[in-house]
Amino acid sequence: VQLQASGGGLVQAGGSLRLSCAALGITLSRYGMGWFRQAPGKEREFVAAISSSGGTTAYAGSVKGRFTISRDNAKNTVDLEVISLKPEDTGVYYCAADAEGIGPRGFLQYEYWGQGTQVTVSS
Repeated sequence: VQLQASGGGLVQAGGSLRLSCAALGITLSRYGMGWFRQAPGKEREFVAAISSSGGTTAYAGSVKGRFTISRDNAKNTVDLEVISLKPEDTGVYYCAADAEGIGPRGFLQYEYWGQGTQVTVSS
C-alpha cells in the first residue's frame, strides 16, 4: 500500500496550490481520507477530511473557507485545493487513509500515510 502526496511548493502569501494524493495498492473509495500538516517544531495537526462517499467533509477552523478537499474515486485520488495561503500554512502536508470510511480528525485513527509534500508560504 502506498499513498503519494504531491503538488507542494514555494508560494507567496495569498497564492494557491492544489495538493493531490494518489494511491497504489488500495481502493480509496473504501476509505475516509484526511490531510494533515506538520510545521517544524510543532505537532502534526488535522487540516481536512472527507468520508469514503465524499458526502461528508470536515475542516480545521484555521483553513475553513480557504481549503477544499475533494475526491475522485474513479481516479483513486484525493485532492486538497488551498487558496489565500498564509505563512502559517507552511509545513509538510500528509494524506492519510481511514479504513472505517469516516475521515476522523484524530491522526491515530488512520491506517495508511503518504510521505508528505512540502508547502512553504513566504510573506
